[in-house]
Amino acid sequence: MDIVLLSSFLKWCCIINFSCLLLSTFAFLLMPDFIFKVHGKLFKLTRESFNTQIYQFLAMYKILILVFNLTPFLALWIIQV
Repeated sequence: MDIVLLSSFLKWCCIINFSCLLLSTFAFLLMPDFIFKVHGKLFKLTRESFNTQIYQFLAMYKILILVFNLTPFLALWIIQV
């Protein structure tokens, strides 16, 4: 696998993952009651624990995208230049 193909792969991984992150964030901002109702019944959560877990999920997902997608992409991009 050459460096151009790998950097292209990581670029599309970043785009797709950041799109999913934005979609999830907007969904949680626009429909918090609906999402809480569905997940609250499934997992017996209180509203406070639901909010905490949602924010932890979004933060962890963002960190994982930065570490495993964006940082390797930027390193490969710097090497290519």
